[in-house]
Formats: sequence, C-alpha cells, structure tokens
Amino acid sequence: MSKKVKASAVQDRKGIATVQQIVTSDIGWVFREQTTDDFGIDAHLEVVENETATGRLIAAQIKSGPSYFKKPHDDGWWFRLDPDDLEYWIDHSLPVIVVLCNPDTGTAYWQTVTQKTIVTGKRGGRKLLVPTAQQLGGESRRGLAKVAEGKPYELRLRQLRLALPWMRLLQDGRRILLEAGEWINKSSGRGDITIVSVDEGNEDRQELGAWFIMVGSRPYDEVLPSLVPWADVILHEETYDDADYEAWEDACVYYDNEGDRIVREGYAEWRREWIGDRTLRPYANSMGEVDSWRLELVLNDLGTSFLAVDRFAEGDGMILTSR
Repeated sequence: MSKKVKASAVQDRKGIATVQQIVTSDIGWVFREQTTDDFGIDAHLEVVENETATGRLIAAQIKSGPSYFKKPHDDGWWFRLDPDDLEYWIDHSLPVIVVLCNPDTGTAYWQTVTQKTIVTGKRGGRKLLVPTAQQLGGESRRGLAKVAEGKPYELRLRQLRLALPWMRLLQDGRRILLEAGEWINKSSGRGDITIVSVDEGNEDRQELGAWFIMVGSRPYDEVLPSLVPWADVILHEETYDDADYEAWEDACVYYDNEGDRIVREGYAEWRREWIGDRTLRPYANSMGEVDSWRLELVLNDLGTSFLAVDRFAEGDGMILTSR
C-alpha cells in the first residue's frame, strides 16, 4: 500500500534546501536545520567571520512557495502572523527572522520579528512586511550580522553595560572628552572618534578608545550626542575658549605701523555674532577638509540611573516577580 506525500511537505523541503544553499554558498555562514519538532523555528544561522564560527546565531522560520508572493505590496509582501507563533518568536532567546522563499526562482527574502516591524491591521490581526530590498544573499550579510548581535532591547542594555567603566570614571571625578575629526567634503560622513579621560585640571590624558564612523549626511552635532545617550554633551570649555579667542584676534585685531594694537570689534560682541545659536560646533578646521570637535561628557539622568541599577544588580536577595 503506497503512502502519498503531501505537496506542502515537498514545498517545505525545497524551501529549506534553497535557503540552506543561499546561506552556505552566497553568505558563507553555517546553516543548521532544526529537524526534531516544528515549534516555529526551522533553522539556525551562525555568523562566520574570517572562516571562524562566532557563536552569534539567528533563528529562522522559512515559508516556502509561490503563494506567499501572489499579492505584492509596493515594497514587498505581507506575511500574516499566527498569534502563538508570534508570542514564541518575541520571547525567543535568539533574534528571529521570517524568510519567504520561492524555490522555483531560487530566491528568498527576510525580515526580523520585532515590536518595530510588526504591524497591527484594522481588525487587530498582526502582520509583517517582508521587503523586496532584503533579498537573502551575499549583500544581506551586513544586515543579518547586525541582527545576530541581539534583540534591539537587549543590545541597547548591553551597550549601556559596556559604557559602565566610563560612567564610573565620571562618577569618580574624572573628565571624559569625545574628540572627532569630521571629513566635511565626503558624502559618506566619514569621521574618526576618540574617547579620552583627563583629570579635573585637564591633565593626565588617557585614551580610552578610538573608532572610525560613516554617518552619511547626518550632521555631527546630532550624531555625536547620539553615540553616548547616557551623558549630556557640552563644549570642552578650555579648548573652545582658546580657539574662539584666537579666531577673534585673527578677525578683529591688527597692529598699525607704529605697533599700536587696533581692535575693530570687541570680543564679546564678535563672539555672539560669530557663534550665534550654535550649541555644538567644531573648534577648528584643517586645510578646508577636516573639522575638529572636542566635546565633554556629563552624566545625565539615564547614566546616573543606570549606575544605580548596576549597584542593585551586583547585590543579592530575593525579588518578587509576576508569573
């Protein structure tokens, strides 16, 4: 007696095989199918860097077949979410993506499952837009690697934890400076960032870290504060006082033939007019190419509160929690 094989099962196998081929060959990552039970996760993708498995994983739910592509949206395809699956994915310990695969064309598209990507319809149903711009392949490696870093909520908490040593330095009376070199003629928003610590007298300079950034057209007076949400960002007073005074002398002070000092405009008046209402600004420019910034960090409410949370988390004792 023969046993029929469901067409849906064949389609599922084709989809998993197609996605596996893309992940292993085009992206160059590890693909591990979850074959024991279908709890809403079909595979784990593991990030590979420099031919080394990193341990950073993404859980993937793969939906296969032309039916998922029958009703395209302007930017992709809507995928309707089952309430039980959605709850499972949101609570999952790994970041989760939904992959729509068409084995007939050998293509697949992906979207993360987060509170930001979930859309609630007029009747209360939940859905996910899987965009055409997120085709699974070599070009999606960077985006997927960012997903593998963790869920946005947990990632932001982790970033605050990594910044704790700097918060503690401020709490202990050290000063922390954010120095940046902005390449103003580059459309990429290229720049170099350095974090340094100095004592109260602006001495004992210690470099804490250095990074390269590319922020596109975003202005640096917005970008730089966003990098340190746990601190208020102000001008480094000593640097800007000296730079402003030198700029004023160059613009408004000269000496006549007899060596007498002539001042065309007073420093305070010139400074009000020259600076205007700019809160954050570079203090110098080199060869018309690089603007130099030196900003000082001051603990804000988030930083102060996170230090308190850290002290609490280092303690012990029982805590009542909801079931």
